[in-house]
Amino acid sequence: MIIAKADVKEGKQASEELLAHKISNATDKFTTPLVRAHSSQKHCYPSDRSDHSGAAQVCVNNQPASLAVEAAVALVINGIHYAVLMASPSQLEYLAVGFLFSEGLIQHSHELLDWEVTSLTDPSSYQQFTQGSDNKDGGATEFEKIAQQLQDYDVYVVELVLNQRCHQRIQAQKRQLAGRTGCGMCGITGLTQALPDLSCYSQGSLQDCQNSTTALPKKIVPSLDCLLDLRQQVEAAQRTHQLTGALHAAATIDNQRLHLFEDVGRHNALDKLIGWRLRHKTDVDCVLMTSRLSIELVQKSIRGRIPWLIGMSAPTSTAIRVAERYGLGVAGFLRNDRVTYYSGYLDF
Repeated sequence: MIIAKADVKEGKQASEELLAHKISNATDKFTTPLVRAHSSQKHCYPSDRSDHSGAAQVCVNNQPASLAVEAAVALVINGIHYAVLMASPSQLEYLAVGFLFSEGLIQHSHELLDWEVTSLTDPSSYQQFTQGSDNKDGGATEFEKIAQQLQDYDVYVVELVLNQRCHQRIQAQKRQLAGRTGCGMCGITGLTQALPDLSCYSQGSLQDCQNSTTALPKKIVPSLDCLLDLRQQVEAAQRTHQLTGALHAAATIDNQRLHLFEDVGRHNALDKLIGWRLRHKTDVDCVLMTSRLSIELVQKSIRGRIPWLIGMSAPTSTAIRVAERYGLGVAGFLRNDRVTYYSGYLDF
């Protein structure tokens, strides 16, 4: 195999400036960085080569790459260190509200009395954050390690103040592990949290439900044309994902306007949308996820009273079984000219 190194010195500075300009445009509306430029090396075969057999010439290009920021977001609720999420550091208020709602810790946005977001940038800020937590480690050696780690990690603290009734729920359901980017169930301490009781949302139990507002609203099957139009709008609006290729999105239409929420974690993106819905006291008819549809997304949608959950990829079998039980409409494989309905559709 022959490797040919492409001449990348000429125009390299211009490409880096162009990349920086794109990143600046994508992050202007945010107060925290969502994208960073990194060096990279791309190996590829010529585009006019029909096969990879024989003595192939591999082109090597050194070029800048834009990568999504993945931050540790610590949730501190009424002084209790509740959970750590790995998420994109934007719309953190919506993320926190949606996460707490999905956890069953709050039922209305007004139960959130106050909130504050802080970035931990040095060991002293980290030390202040850990005071009063369950972490008893300390000493100069410990904070030297923290100083080194903070050079590589983005850390944010979201401090939330909830009313007393919510505080009692928090004490009874405290997470003990850090969450991961790709899984909305990591850190859950028991099966009762992983498999929540959603019986109040069951179609056969709606009349017995103490709070009628928990029932899923009546839904109209979204047409293929509407879904294709929504997909087109989402693809055009995902500017950060276009730069990085690493962000999921949850999107909906409200008053003929697209509302888009991006995150490195698909469940975080949906939590942001749910938090936005609660804060603005609005209902949504349909939510489009740019990811596969796993069980935790279905659970969040049922609790969030979302009639339809649409995915660009496939749902899991468990997700569909739960969706059917609680009356959630689910469709997947939304592509350029087709969609597949799995629950909630009409038999012809």
